[in-house]
Amino acid sequence: MKTALKLEELAQLTFITLLFYKLNYSWWVFPALILLPDLSMIGYLLSPKIGAIGYNIFHHKAFAILIYAIGYYFKMEVLEASGLIIYAHSSMDRIFGYGLKYTDSFKHTHLGMLGN
Repeated sequence: MKTALKLEELAQLTFITLLFYKLNYSWWVFPALILLPDLSMIGYLLSPKIGAIGYNIFHHKAFAILIYAIGYYFKMEVLEASGLIIYAHSSMDRIFGYGLKYTDSFKHTHLGMLGN
């Protein structure tokens, strides 16, 4: 099952990457921005709860879809790109076992404990 889930995430990452390249951005923008959602981890400097909330917002696929949809509706490519970057990053993280966080510890994710 673990392999099937990783393949599903890889398929989503591939699809979102292809969608991004349909936008009017240079090819290098996607790899340059793909790690940007990880800035949300700065909240962990304050507390695990604040860190988890910030992290989960910018790693949640529904949030990514909402941002993309708003951008699509209002014809704002920067929001479309932002939504796709968040979605792609989330899929990439899940391939490597990084899930949404519980508020007790960075290592406690919806996919299990990191490092196990």
